[in-house]
Amino acid sequence: MSVRSPLRARASVAAGRLTAWLSRSSGLGRGGMIGGRVTLALDPAALRRLGRERTVVLVTGTNGKTTTSLMLTRALETLAEVAANSDGANMPDGVLAALTARPDAPYAVLEVDETYVPWVADQVRPAVLVLLNLSRDQLDRVGEVRATERDLRAAIAALPGTVVVANCDDVLVTSAASPAAKLVWVSTGRRWTGDSTACPRCEGRVETHERHWSCECGLARPEPSWTLDGELVRTPGGREVDLDLRLPGEVNRANAALALAAAHRLGVPPHTAAARLRTITDIGGRYRTIRRSRHSVRLMLAKNPAGWVETLRVLDEDTPVVVAVNAQEADGRDLSWLWDVHFERLRGRQVVVTGERGADLSVRLCYAEVAHWAEPDPVAAIDALPPGAVELVANYTAFRDLVGRLPGG
Repeated sequence: MSVRSPLRARASVAAGRLTAWLSRSSGLGRGGMIGGRVTLALDPAALRRLGRERTVVLVTGTNGKTTTSLMLTRALETLAEVAANSDGANMPDGVLAALTARPDAPYAVLEVDETYVPWVADQVRPAVLVLLNLSRDQLDRVGEVRATERDLRAAIAALPGTVVVANCDDVLVTSAASPAAKLVWVSTGRRWTGDSTACPRCEGRVETHERHWSCECGLARPEPSWTLDGELVRTPGGREVDLDLRLPGEVNRANAALALAAAHRLGVPPHTAAARLRTITDIGGRYRTIRRSRHSVRLMLAKNPAGWVETLRVLDEDTPVVVAVNAQEADGRDLSWLWDVHFERLRGRQVVVTGERGADLSVRLCYAEVAHWAEPDPVAAIDALPPGAVELVANYTAFRDLVGRLPGG
């Protein structure tokens, strides 16, 4: 390495940190991406330099990245300081900004958008890669989920030193993870199955029997060393860990099981990690309950069909619901996913539709025979409901914008 290289690296990192600080100070943003963008522009090798000097964990999948990353961060903080992109900025700019913000942290837990995993993993050579789930997402940005699986499979095959912690109940995840030299299989149960009826290897039919699944080509569910069973996680040694999370829903228990397995590989005992997970009450505002005038509003985020399915399951059956949908670049412009969500579960409730694409959502609810009314402004939609509890479910930019307007946002 030339003498100029470390000087250039330090200067690019300093410039990125200054830019992030200016963004936050001026109220233009949170600095979670712009700082990394500036650093990469000045030093394209910055991610490689900053990532390979520490123990890095990458977390990816269609849903649960931010939650699982926060869980892992809390667990690893029992060992040492951790750099993390806890604001959900999971593209290369945000990943680099997280490393830049804590250059001396010996550990890094980084959630990475699944389409960028091959490049980021090649740069940082992670000690652990956590693979949560794979299902259809923003088709105009991410593309077809089976292409994502193939790209991840090739990337994992090129990481012989990386431990892959993977959900063996997800057919696409199992296929993607199988080339890994070091594998930890975790059983979390199968919920979303809309993308796993056909084998990603041969296109044959995937046969299922209780928890087991298999295809004639030989791809089949591996035997897990970690298993989620209700509130309990069974470890490789046969011990049971009671999760007792403060976050709702089976999906968060699944995230926790994968986080425990990954943390264990890095030296955190399961019971110690579980105790740290119980300190988490919200994820970037998600699941938080806020007061607004006459209402108590619980905030929920859902970004794709599998995420909406899980979110609809944890809604209180007797509470009015505000549903907000945008279609900005970060959300994906294509709203065809609305037809993959079982909105019929909202029948019989008070439902208000809002957001920039409320009209599209309203059409979908009409076909689902869900009575509702429309209010263009999300805050006005909350105010229009009778006093009391409200469930608010929004996709990415609708959630972000609304939280910024509510108390404590």
